[in-house]
Amino acid sequence: MKVIFLLLGLFALGAAQAGGEYDEIARLRAMNRRVGGIRSMNDGEHYTVIEENNVVRYGYAEAGDGEKLLPRSLSTGIADYAFSPDERCLLVASGRTPIYRHSYTTKYYLSDGQTLEPVLPDAQAPRDASFSPDGSAILYSDRNDLYLYDMASRKTRRLTSDGEWNAVINGTTDWVYEEEFGLTRAYAFSPDGRRVAYLRFDEREVPTMQMMRFDGKLHNEAFSFKYPKAGDPNSKVQLFVVDLATGERERIDTGPDSDQYVPRIGFTPDGRLWYHRINRRQNTFEVQLCEPNGAQRTIYEERAQQYVERVDDRTVTFIDKERFLVRQESHTGFMHLYLYGIRGGFLAQVTKGPWEVTEVVAATPKRVWFLSTETSPLRRNLYSVALNGKDKRRLTPDDGYYTIAPSSGMKYYISTYSSAATPNRVEICKGDGTAVRTLETNDALRAELAATQRPAKEFFTFVTERGDTLNAYIVRPRGFDPSRRYPVLLTQYSGPGSQTVADRWSLDWEDALADKGYIVVSADGRGTGFRGERFKKQTYGRLGAMETEDQLSLARHMAAQPWVDAGRIGIYGWSYGGFMALSCALKGHGLFKMAIAVAPVTSWRYYDTIYTEIYNNLPQYNAAGYDDHSPLRLARLLDDKRTRLLLIHGTADDNVHFQHTAEMARALNRAGKRYDMMVYPDQNHSMMPDDTANVRQKMIDYTLEHL
Repeated sequence: MKVIFLLLGLFALGAAQAGGEYDEIARLRAMNRRVGGIRSMNDGEHYTVIEENNVVRYGYAEAGDGEKLLPRSLSTGIADYAFSPDERCLLVASGRTPIYRHSYTTKYYLSDGQTLEPVLPDAQAPRDASFSPDGSAILYSDRNDLYLYDMASRKTRRLTSDGEWNAVINGTTDWVYEEEFGLTRAYAFSPDGRRVAYLRFDEREVPTMQMMRFDGKLHNEAFSFKYPKAGDPNSKVQLFVVDLATGERERIDTGPDSDQYVPRIGFTPDGRLWYHRINRRQNTFEVQLCEPNGAQRTIYEERAQQYVERVDDRTVTFIDKERFLVRQESHTGFMHLYLYGIRGGFLAQVTKGPWEVTEVVAATPKRVWFLSTETSPLRRNLYSVALNGKDKRRLTPDDGYYTIAPSSGMKYYISTYSSAATPNRVEICKGDGTAVRTLETNDALRAELAATQRPAKEFFTFVTERGDTLNAYIVRPRGFDPSRRYPVLLTQYSGPGSQTVADRWSLDWEDALADKGYIVVSADGRGTGFRGERFKKQTYGRLGAMETEDQLSLARHMAAQPWVDAGRIGIYGWSYGGFMALSCALKGHGLFKMAIAVAPVTSWRYYDTIYTEIYNNLPQYNAAGYDDHSPLRLARLLDDKRTRLLLIHGTADDNVHFQHTAEMARALNRAGKRYDMMVYPDQNHSMMPDDTANVRQKMIDYTLEHL
């Protein structure tokens, strides 16, 4: 086997030296296997995964052949699956027709292990289906309304009736909630299954975006959808509860503020409705609890001068009917865990220190398991601690980056580990961290990387002219010779709370350049995440100002190295990173020989409400923050004799609209500037469904030609 790996490695080395093309990078990325579709079963002793388009059950404790739970494999890929509460049936989503980034319609199948049949016969475009708590029914959304399918009678009942495209949405979310709150299913069953709470979005006053579709047709058509840009009206969101026995609906009073956000709803373990409430400025966050008598109480409130970090499913975790955990940064300036009582308020600070809790993995009435940056902002390790803050234990042994899939009750967990030099290693461990067995080692990839001596990231810090210390990494070409002078590509994202410099294994198109004798460098500037609230929030209200300064500082730092060709420094970025690459090209005064901006934001006035306003306030109150650093206003600064600029965009980008690049082209044209452009018809923000590889090969070719 070692000989085979060596031969494969030598072949890959030859291919890389001969071409260095993106398909070689893609091949290596595909070799980095992990375990997908993990679900813990109720007993905490077994788990399921997706294998060969089937759902397969394994035991955590003992190795063995898995048991296929579907009687046959489906002809289309499994998009998702869920067990009924008693785990006797599986609801499988097969195939997906995308709507936006997370949402899709699908075909649902029901299996009892012996049969596999289509379900939801009356649905036309079903999505977001789930079992009721007693397993007797399936609730789903179809064309903006909610429906309940009774398993015994096989009849469907319509719960809402006013759903309409670009008007009213029941039980799922509008575009901006889906994109920025990561939420598509906007309903929740009560624990006894008798009630369903759901959100109703009235988006009729939200401006309509017209996105042109071509699709190879003789007559092209516009796709219309509601998209609130900074300062625009948002959907008016209401919270309802429907009694499934009577069909009666009750509207829950969420307060007088019509443009606030309600990003999460649910029920406590003992059946009381709760919801999150965030004001339009996003600097006040509340958790509201609804009592059976109709009264409401604020059981948690957080305020911040700039903003409260966007909530997700793990911001608030209910432990039992009396206690809940909150992950927040406002108290100490670092993201930590706090225990609260529903009736008694603050109970204990569970974690503390100059580091951040990045994720709550699991919680029981006595302990909580979490991932944190305690060893380094670049790393993630798993810890557990008692809910009183005592007896904290580190459970993952290696320095690097862990992701965790917990079992029910945290009896076991499946960890996926990698580092900058080490591909994925997947292991099963007991809840106390004791290793049980290894599921995946990626030995073939490891052997090939070793045989080809593929360079890995090296981490370093540097100090800017302003005295800020920034984390960075560098990838040097094979056979790096400090007596030579190398071209350098800066790659970055730079958005608020983001992280590019992390101790985890990854490859992308930039790594093909290392095969061609280029140095690749990345730095996380001010405003990025996991170094505390002060470091992250200092860019508030001036998006693009400090972040651009920091990337220019990195370029100057690299230009000062004796092994760098100071006349051959380029920069690249996508989305927010595209905004930054473009800003650096305009403000760099020829510092960069080349810049590539993919799907760039060119004016924050064109981007959505939730993302833009949380970091930049509303344009009505901060016009300068929107205009002073907009690339549209700075087109005249491009030194096109020294900086070659490439703009890339997909015309069906529902996120950062093609409008951004079209208006940038207009501004550059008016300023008499020369630039290059690559347009991908009908491709979205990720250049899908067709051109993810094409765009990366284009960037490789462009860099080799112009840097």
